[in-house]
Amino acid sequence: MYVCMDPALKLCVLLLILLGLVNGSFAENDYGRCESVVKSWARSSLDEEMTKDDKHTLRDLLFFLHVPRTGGRTYFHCFLKKLYPSYLECPRSYDKLRFDPSKPKCRLLVTHDDYSITSKLPRERTSVVTILRDPVDRVFSTYEFSIEVAARFLVHPNLTSATKMALRLSSKTKGVSTLDIWPWKYLVPWMREDLFARREARYSRGLNIIESNDSYDMEDFAMPLQEYINDPVAVDVVHNGATFQVAGLTNNSYIAEAHEVRHCVQKYKTLGKYVLQVAKKRLDEMLYVGLTEEHRKSATMFANVVGAQVISQLNAPNTSLETTDKTERSSFTDNDPDSSEHQNSTLDRGESAVTSSEGGEATEFNMTVGELMDAYEVCISNLRKAQSRRRISSLKRISPVNFTKEVSLAVLMLT
Repeated sequence: MYVCMDPALKLCVLLLILLGLVNGSFAENDYGRCESVVKSWARSSLDEEMTKDDKHTLRDLLFFLHVPRTGGRTYFHCFLKKLYPSYLECPRSYDKLRFDPSKPKCRLLVTHDDYSITSKLPRERTSVVTILRDPVDRVFSTYEFSIEVAARFLVHPNLTSATKMALRLSSKTKGVSTLDIWPWKYLVPWMREDLFARREARYSRGLNIIESNDSYDMEDFAMPLQEYINDPVAVDVVHNGATFQVAGLTNNSYIAEAHEVRHCVQKYKTLGKYVLQVAKKRLDEMLYVGLTEEHRKSATMFANVVGAQVISQLNAPNTSLETTDKTERSSFTDNDPDSSEHQNSTLDRGESAVTSSEGGEATEFNMTVGELMDAYEVCISNLRKAQSRRRISSLKRISPVNFTKEVSLAVLMLT
């Protein structure tokens, strides 16, 4: 049957067909471009010449790639600070590299920077260690800690007051606050603004709220977990965060093409296999990789694999460490941003000092691995108590929110 179509309608149909063809062609070309970008980056990363030295041998500089919410703080305070004197620690670089890696006495670097920072380090003299965690548990923990730290600001009457006070204190102190450190410099201000908005909304309703038994879905008090996970901020910073960090592709990367590679992988999920290949290679080349879930086993292995070599290295007869003068020692003793899990600048100063003292100064070089493990057990117990007190104090400001292992397991069972 022949149907006579109005000329205007015919033109409209033709334009729609052409638009569809153009969009399809653009999508195909965009995928091809992204595939080329990701493959090129992966190829160059995988082709990097591996060191000829035994990867199980500790080199001059130990870089602890601290993946957030994996328990790395306990390793720093309870292992590394007991092994390395403070004057051997590299100045902090959580907010980008701030030290000269050519300094011969810089032996320990602990930071949330991703693997790309090794491009600034003497790679042939650097050993890398890290800890990984189940990705789902890490997302839960990242969400909880973002809210916990942001809740500390609720002592202020409003967001403007909290922001001004944080800026004022930050300008007066030399220490690094949570708001300076990746990824918290993105996540905490986001949560802080959200918590103040929800508190104001509650007050405007005369505190007439509906309570829930699920701390991960109390929208009157804090951003629900589901909303958090789906937000573009979390998608960019939290999703596959550990993989991007090990591959060197976070939004804090030193690699120029990192943003484009990460964007392409987030847009076309199938390209993630190339990032995974690079991350696996990085892990395989590391001196040590621990697992949060295997805490005791991993800690024992760290003491025997890394701790024993540090002790031996610092005890070596030809070491020149003891000749370091006081001036050089003092140049490396900047404030510790990792004390008390990166205290923000507005409060909890007392607890920060307590945790720093619990970490303690390095013991004598001639300690044994057994003595190191004994000191670790005492230290981690103190840190956990301090962390629990801090968590309870923070969450009181958004009561009845109370994150517990039991509640998180119940949420997981429902998903």
